[in-house]
Amino acid sequence: MISVNHAKKLISERTSQSQPVDIPIQNATGFITARDVTSPIDVPPFDNSAMDGYAIKLNKDNYVYRITHIVQAGETRHLKIGDGEAARVFTGAPIPDGADTVVQQELSERNDDFVKLNLSEIDKGEHIRLRGAQSKSGTTILQKGTLISPGTVGLLASVGIQAVSVYSSPVVSVVITGNELTPPGSELDHGLIYESNSPALVSYLKYLGVHNINVFHAPDEKEWLKKKISECLDNSDILLLTGGVSVGDYDFVHEILNEIGIERLFHKVKQRPGKPLYVGKLNSKWVFGLPGNPASVISCFNQYVKPCIKANMGFTRVWEPDARLPLENRYTKKPGLTFFLKASTVNDKIVVPDGQQSFNMLPFGAANGLAEIPEEIEMVEPGSIVNFYKW
Repeated sequence: MISVNHAKKLISERTSQSQPVDIPIQNATGFITARDVTSPIDVPPFDNSAMDGYAIKLNKDNYVYRITHIVQAGETRHLKIGDGEAARVFTGAPIPDGADTVVQQELSERNDDFVKLNLSEIDKGEHIRLRGAQSKSGTTILQKGTLISPGTVGLLASVGIQAVSVYSSPVVSVVITGNELTPPGSELDHGLIYESNSPALVSYLKYLGVHNINVFHAPDEKEWLKKKISECLDNSDILLLTGGVSVGDYDFVHEILNEIGIERLFHKVKQRPGKPLYVGKLNSKWVFGLPGNPASVISCFNQYVKPCIKANMGFTRVWEPDARLPLENRYTKKPGLTFFLKASTVNDKIVVPDGQQSFNMLPFGAANGLAEIPEEIEMVEPGSIVNFYKW
């Protein structure tokens, strides 16, 4: 049995980024750019007006200009004005050749085809957005390793980019074991419990941006389970198993993984919940044997599977806690195991509710993460700073 820190180190040393793939920008939010992105065009692509007004070649000795053109946004003709001429322009409209200044309409008095302009407060070049003022063609607008947000997508679209290179998300198979499990919505016969692990895992995976997910429910029958595990390893990058990793008469997972040839990184961690956790690899594929207890599944996923997936998708600093905050209430435990407590952050403090038993799911209704109490600690006083990991 190894420590939590040792377990995380063994996984982190073996993670690598996935292969880059090009995906449509509207599907890219939440992904990490795998390459620098350069602009294919100048932005703006032409000189344009920053406001409604009149485009002129500024001459402070002349206050009256003859209007020769009306230019709206979207005008595709190449227009030109000369000395003493003005073009009526609107915000975003291209600036005619020969013009070097836009005078806002508030400083104008129009009389038929002529306009009188108040130029006392105007300087040459005002209210014109110059071509390439934001970025020039070929300049980097996104660096490799950038998290794509809806705003990022807007930026990419604004320069005409339709697809972006990102680190791909893994294909994940989930195998749920246990004869005692029945799906939510069915009648609960005596001796059965509702299966909550697959809904929780699928939800968590989708939250991380993983959408290629296959879920299977396996009976506690060794040969059937072995066949399904082999199929999943052929067709996925990560295999999550729940249940069957302890030492009961019907806990076959560890035995099957040995027979298949999985390289075991560790089996059993000095933690609660989730002590029987198994982690192994088959070439580049990951295998996580999670205990069947739902609280253990969520805790182990948060601490080990989530950072492994995020590292695979190009994220950095994935093993670090999301926050270090003071504990609001005292907590005591026996030394020797790291405890991961269902907890909530309230007013920059960590609140640990009652009901930390492994069978008790009620705290998950309000908790937004896990508080970590190191294995050597017996009592944590109020105000003590502890690690906090968000869902």
